Amino acid sequence: MSNAPRLTALDALHRSLGATMTDFAGWDMPLRYGSERDEHNAVRTKAGLFDLSHMGEITVTGPQAVDLLNYALVGNIGTVGLGRARYTMICREDGGILDDLIVYRLGEDEYMVVANAGNAQIVLDAVTARAQGFDATVRDDRDAYALIAVQGPESPGILKSLTDADLDGLKYYAGLPGTVAGVPALIARTGYTGEDGFELFVEPQHAEKLWQALTEAGAPAGLIPCGLSCRDTLRLEAGMPLYGHELTTALTPFDAGLGRVVKFEKDGDFVGREALTAAAERAESAPPRKLVGLIAEGRRVPRAGMSVVADGTVIGEVTSGAPSPTLGKPIAMAYVDAAHAAPGTPGVGVDIRGTHEPYEVVALPFYKRQK
Repeated sequence: MSNAPRLTALDALHRSLGATMTDFAGWDMPLRYGSERDEHNAVRTKAGLFDLSHMGEITVTGPQAVDLLNYALVGNIGTVGLGRARYTMICREDGGILDDLIVYRLGEDEYMVVANAGNAQIVLDAVTARAQGFDATVRDDRDAYALIAVQGPESPGILKSLTDADLDGLKYYAGLPGTVAGVPALIARTGYTGEDGFELFVEPQHAEKLWQALTEAGAPAGLIPCGLSCRDTLRLEAGMPLYGHELTTALTPFDAGLGRVVKFEKDGDFVGREALTAAAERAESAPPRKLVGLIAEGRRVPRAGMSVVADGTVIGEVTSGAPSPTLGKPIAMAYVDAAHAAPGTPGVGVDIRGTHEPYEVVALPFYKRQK
C-alpha cells in the first residue's frame, strides 16, 4: 500500500485551473481555486461547481438489501421510495456515530450508500460484517463513480440547459437516472451548502467532459469552480454537521440533536438499538450538552477544540469555526451545557488563546435560503 494520496478523475483539470490542492482523507483535493470568499459568495448568489469524487459509494443489492440496511443503519430504509434518498447514520453497538450517510434507492432491490471520504472504509467494513446472514451483496463502488456537484440558486437553470431530465419534478432528496451533456448520470437533488443544487454521479471516464460542459453552460450565470474550503463555510452557515467535528464515535445521534434520524419503530433489531434507547431517555430527562451556534462580537475566529466559557467556567467546546462571508463576522458551532444553550444567553464567550472573546448564542442554522 502506497501512502500517496488518491487522485480524482479531475486531478489534471484542477491543476490546470491553478487550484491549491490539499490531502483530504487520503485524497488530493482542491482547497480553493482563487478566493474562498468569492467561491462561497458564488454559491450563495449564483452557482459553484465542486469535485466530490472522494465520497465513498457503497452499493447494496439483493432480495434482502433493505433488511440488511435496516439492521445496519439507524434509519427506516423500508420507507425510502424508488428514486428517493434519505439522510441517516450508522452507529456502533454502543450508540456512537460511525458516520452520517445518504442512502439512495436506485432500484427495487438496489441501494447506494454514500459515506464520508474519511469513513468510507470503516462504513464498508461495518456494513459487510453486518451483512452476514442476509441475502444481500455489499459492493465497494468508490472507483466506479466520480461525483460532481453544482450548487446555488442558478444551478437548476444551468443543469436544465444540458439535460432532458425532469428537474422540476425532482424533489429535494430525490435522485433519477438521466443524461447530462450526453453523459449518463445519476442526478440527485442533494447538497451540503444550504442552497438548491444537484449532485451528479458519473463514470470517472466521463467526469472531465461533464465538468467542462457545466463550466461552459454556467459561465453566463456566474458559475465558478469551488474548493473544499468554501464547502466548509457554506455547510457551517447552514448548520450542517461535519463528521469528526459535530459527529464522532463519542456521541450518539441524540447527543448531536439529531435523534430524529433514529427510527425505533422499524421492524426488527438494528445495531445500537439498546444503547440508543437509553440515549433517547437520557436526552429526554437530563439533556447533555446541546449543539448551538455562536456569533462573534469581535473579529477573532474560533477554532475546533477551543473552550466555550461563562463566568470564568468552561461550559462547552467549539466543534467548527470560521469567518462567515454571509454574516460578515466569525461564527462557530459548539456543544454547550444545556443551562447556557438558549439563544441570547448572556455572558458566553470563547477562550481564544487566553482571552475570553464575547459571543452571542443563537439557534442553528445561521443561514436559511429564501425558498
